Amino acid sequence: MRVLVSAIVALGFASLASAQDDITVIHAGWLLAVPGEAPAEEQSIVISGDRIERIEDGFIEIDGAEIIDLSDQYVLPGLIDSHVHLLSELGPDSRLMEVTMSSADWAIDGVRNARTTLMAGFTSVQDVGGDLDAIVALRDGQRDGDIVGPRMRVSGPAVTPTGGHGDINGFSDDIMHAFTSPAACNGPADCRRVVRELIRARVDVIKITATGGVLSQTAAGTEQQFFNDELESIVEAARMMGRYVTAHAHGVTGINSALDAGVHSIEHGTYLDRQSIRLFRENGGYLVPTLLAGATVAEMAETADWMTPEIRQKSIEVGPRMLEMARMAHEGGVMITIGTDSGVSLHGDNAREFALLVAAGLSPMEAITSATVTASEHLQMSDDIGTIEPGKYADIIAVSGNPLEDVTELEDVDFVMQGGEVYSD
Repeated sequence: MRVLVSAIVALGFASLASAQDDITVIHAGWLLAVPGEAPAEEQSIVISGDRIERIEDGFIEIDGAEIIDLSDQYVLPGLIDSHVHLLSELGPDSRLMEVTMSSADWAIDGVRNARTTLMAGFTSVQDVGGDLDAIVALRDGQRDGDIVGPRMRVSGPAVTPTGGHGDINGFSDDIMHAFTSPAACNGPADCRRVVRELIRARVDVIKITATGGVLSQTAAGTEQQFFNDELESIVEAARMMGRYVTAHAHGVTGINSALDAGVHSIEHGTYLDRQSIRLFRENGGYLVPTLLAGATVAEMAETADWMTPEIRQKSIEVGPRMLEMARMAHEGGVMITIGTDSGVSLHGDNAREFALLVAAGLSPMEAITSATVTASEHLQMSDDIGTIEPGKYADIIAVSGNPLEDVTELEDVDFVMQGGEVYSD
């Protein structure tokens, strides 16, 4: 009996030691645990495995636990980007790559871009448009621990009317027939079919192109491209199968018709008006303004000789308009969540969006909240990410300067932890 008791006691101590070995304590000089609330000084974040266990005042130590000293750093939740394209990056060869790249090629590029995004402090993203097989594999690879990158929600290819912004355009008829988007549809019944097929392929969200787009190789404008009954059928089919719909929309006709149909969020929103703001507020919709994309294409239009005349004209018109749009939406009380459209801009430059949001009238705290608390609610992941609180994933970043005084501090993140594992220190 004495031997048995000794064995049980030894096993208990071994279990305790094992548990202690899995404990990490971060000493945070300044902790913005819940953006929107005041930061606290000299805090200890106790992490067990991949989750936050508790937060204590002062710098505590726990026997056997790893101590990470960020006592001279500003610590805040991992950032969330609600609009990225991890598989690609805009450049002179983008048009050719549409017809030369395989799903495997896109996935390999995605691995590189995913790592770059995580190292910039963005620990979660929503990817809204890209090769279906490649982006689903990339998401699953990250979840399984096979690749380094942000947590991902993915849409696969955008649901688009034939010839619309999400379809192939600007090539010969033979090429376009061969490479037409698998998510192109016409009429309510056909659009319901496409939604259901995407959900069967395990996408997390349905993205649609409700209007024309800036980077389409066509002079089809930026206004509404789906009929109202098509929009309604897409939203209804998605809702019945547990998904929400987010809509790429620049022109006001497409913005308002999509909001009327019940979409969850609007990507871009360039030409929104007072009616749009009323619809956002009535329906509880989110705006993802992608200001960095607008600034990027406007800059490119000045020098990029590879831009077609259609793209150059739309870039010049749309880019500069987006800052004023975000200002009007913010003043109107619209819920804004950060989304950069990275892939148009360079991956890893995501945090440049913060300065643009501040230029549009948001305070630094409001801009940070849009990339944490609000973004986690928009992505329906607020139980797991968005704040540094007990029970949530230990997705934590740190910078050397106060981002509430200078939001550009977030463009140079010094420390990145995701799920309790340190990736950049």
